[in-house]
Amino acid sequence: MELEVRHLRALCAIADTGSLHRAARLLGVAQPSLSTQLRRIEQELGGELFIRERTGCRPTPLGRIVLGRARPLVAEMRSLVAEARAAATDGLQLRIGSTASRALAGWLRRLREHRQEPLLQMDVSANALLNMVAGGRLDVAFVHEVEGCPLRIPDGLRLRVLVEREPQFVSLPNDHPAAARPVVHLSELAQDRWMVDPTVDGEWDAVHRMLRSAGLNPRVLHGDYHTAASLVATGEVVTVCQPTRQSGPETAVRRLHGDPLGVRLLLAARTEAELDGVHPELAEAYEETARQAPAYREWLEHGGSGTPVPVLP
Repeated sequence: MELEVRHLRALCAIADTGSLHRAARLLGVAQPSLSTQLRRIEQELGGELFIRERTGCRPTPLGRIVLGRARPLVAEMRSLVAEARAAATDGLQLRIGSTASRALAGWLRRLREHRQEPLLQMDVSANALLNMVAGGRLDVAFVHEVEGCPLRIPDGLRLRVLVEREPQFVSLPNDHPAAARPVVHLSELAQDRWMVDPTVDGEWDAVHRMLRSAGLNPRVLHGDYHTAASLVATGEVVTVCQPTRQSGPETAVRRLHGDPLGVRLLLAARTEAELDGVHPELAEAYEETARQAPAYREWLEHGGSGTPVPVLP
């Protein structure tokens, strides 16, 4: 007998339900039929995959190994079927990957106006998204490259630079003394705790290098963007942030003196045609987002380097 996806799906159902009876009901087959199928699978693989007990079934060591390989295959097949059905009924969907960006909402909105609903894959790792594009799992990816920490660009990818150097600003509590001024010196933040997301490619290295160059050695906490935002609001930390972030009731976004940290914003695809198909919408969305962020708008209007697009008064 040759193993098929339906056999792997049956194994996953047995493991998930813990019972041949419940698995058979889930799969819509008779229990004796499922039991016979399981015996044939075990004969094919050369050992028992489940221990049958009065209370149900539990995987053997061999079963755990097989399930570890079966689950991603079943998930991939489910995804393939879903995408194929969507393509058959609605046309091919654009598969987009992105690191965090406030321009994302406007980009997706503009793409929807010209084509079918895009499929979105978010990831903090730009390198992971680039590999997904190179492997055909995504059509295009919008990523940022932290200054001094080059991304690993897979062979065969085409790149389009959206912004050569986007300065990174600082987010700090509204009642912080430095928040009273539009430009903050790093020395004013020497006594603060900083929060950095170490899972973002290059971010920790770049922030550490920036602080060390300023002669600072502050306390550093690790956390994601959402945690950092909530802790800034309560006065626990300060953090670097994208200049498109807007100040809020409890937080202030300010420019760092000398713009010591920057990122390059990139669009990646396998062909120039794919880049041409999405770049104009992204550029428009980024301009819109820049207009809505007062601190960044002011930086651009006063001749900040790396201007991505004209920001009109």
